[in-house]
Amino acid sequence: MGHRDGRALPGLRRGPLHHRPDHPAQRRGGDAVIGLPLPPPRAGRPASPELLERRRAVRRATPPPGEVRWKAEEFGGVAGIAVDPGDPPADDSAGPPIVHLHGGGYRLGGAEGWVGLAHRMARATGRRVIVPEYRLAPEHPFPAALHDAAAVWQAVADPAQGPPPVLSGDSAGGGLAVALALALRSAAAAESPAVPGPHRLVLLSPLLDLRADAPSYRLNAERDRLWGRSAAREAAEGYLQGVPPEAEPLASPLLADPAALAGLPPVLLFAGTGEALIDDATGFARRAARAQVAVEAHFLPELPHVWPLLLPDDPRSAEAMARVADFLGLS
Repeated sequence: MGHRDGRALPGLRRGPLHHRPDHPAQRRGGDAVIGLPLPPPRAGRPASPELLERRRAVRRATPPPGEVRWKAEEFGGVAGIAVDPGDPPADDSAGPPIVHLHGGGYRLGGAEGWVGLAHRMARATGRRVIVPEYRLAPEHPFPAALHDAAAVWQAVADPAQGPPPVLSGDSAGGGLAVALALALRSAAAAESPAVPGPHRLVLLSPLLDLRADAPSYRLNAERDRLWGRSAAREAAEGYLQGVPPEAEPLASPLLADPAALAGLPPVLLFAGTGEALIDDATGFARRAARAQVAVEAHFLPELPHVWPLLLPDDPRSAEAMARVADFLGLS
């Protein structure tokens, strides 16, 4: 797990993170990465000029906060950033780390745009927070992002270092987090776990069903200006590229066999009642609870999609981070 100094300091700007062209998740299938039952890699297609410009616009709009210290590192050959709770950062932060998978509809976003959220989460919990730079669609369709997340997990979930890390994600990253947790649970059920599963699962406005046909897409169309049916279907097409959403529960975890949810770790779930994705969140909470998974859910009114990321100064965002800290303190 190598790293280089990539701390963001006032007046210093760096370009986007990049994958090593030969990192394990790019050159090997999921079984070869950590012994998980993952589908094999698939070829993608080039991103359109419009999508490339949107990616550049998102990066320009979400630079790392200048006052936050962070590091650019590699985890299992996958680029990413790490934020420690102290100032200056310390590699021996208390407790196992949090691996947070960023959102962006599997097509947008990057680790550096999530430095602010990682910083707030690290300060609230006292844990190191790692945000991987997983590969994006359509150049790298499903299951490339899942392979990258698995490679990162293998690198940080060392049983010799104590309890396993916490797995977290927002929006598409929330769906990716559940998919990885399901794959790890499947390996454990088969008595062939390569690495332990997560200690806790934290989900912020997760995207869990790529069919995008839940009633909340229609009912909240006027209220949710950040995520809607057209965006969801565009994301699904670029990510799945011909794979039906209902055919692959690791792409749409809400459609997983209920029995597959049994044995997942305790879940902390946040969503806004006016979101297009509120039905994804409530549906997963119900299904997980029926599978005897401990679920703590907070569905708040009048808040946008992934508000802890987008509204950092809102008191309810600070309250959400405090709830994450309390949740991780459970024995």
